[in-house]
Amino acid sequence: MARSKELAPGVGRLSRSQVFARRALWKGQKKTAAAAPAETPATVEKTIGGAKNGGKRTVPTSKASRFYPADDVRQPKKSRKSPKPTNLRSSITPGTILILLAGRFRGKRVVFLKQLASGLLLVTGPFKVNGVPLRRVNQAYVIATTTKIDLAGFTVDEKFNDSYFAKASTKGAGSAEAEFFEGGKPKAKEPFPSSKSADQKEVDKAVIAAVKKTENLAKYLKASWGLSKGQFPHQLVF
Repeated sequence: MARSKELAPGVGRLSRSQVFARRALWKGQKKTAAAAPAETPATVEKTIGGAKNGGKRTVPTSKASRFYPADDVRQPKKSRKSPKPTNLRSSITPGTILILLAGRFRGKRVVFLKQLASGLLLVTGPFKVNGVPLRRVNQAYVIATTTKIDLAGFTVDEKFNDSYFAKASTKGAGSAEAEFFEGGKPKAKEPFPSSKSADQKEVDKAVIAAVKKTENLAKYLKASWGLSKGQFPHQLVF
């Protein structure tokens, strides 16, 4: 007798899911874990018989092919390149004022402090002057000006490296269900670390002291940079 009686031709009393539940196929599922393949050694020691061939020899378990691979078999290209440190442009030296060309602070003037191990440049506004904090920038996206401040007595701390600017990985709600029970509210923004704020003030203190030695240099750093109609950067002297 069929599990689902027909109420009308082609119309069963039970739905497809109900019929599947009554078959109870889920009860008889067998889960067998495949046995881990035994590791075969690369070589095997064999005894060679005979008057002249007596003794033991080490023989490889898998024989190498007697033929060379055909020309159409592609081999992965072996790279002989080794990473080299990024060369710093001769026009960029500690204290040089740079113009940012990309990013959030494009058009701002910043002071170059040092080059990091990754090749990126460590710069600062200073933050108190034009709002640009300690940041890493690629030298491909800056214009080096001829204006320079004297940072002879200032040494950048070794803690300002690439890992200093790494962001901590934060995970939000694991699923839509978890987000629903959280009320759908966005995660609260974490406050800026007080240690980094203190580092910014310490660096800016030395840079601002050097900026004050030159008249109107603070106003120069505050002013944003841009091109007017008919101006081309390769024709200008900065």
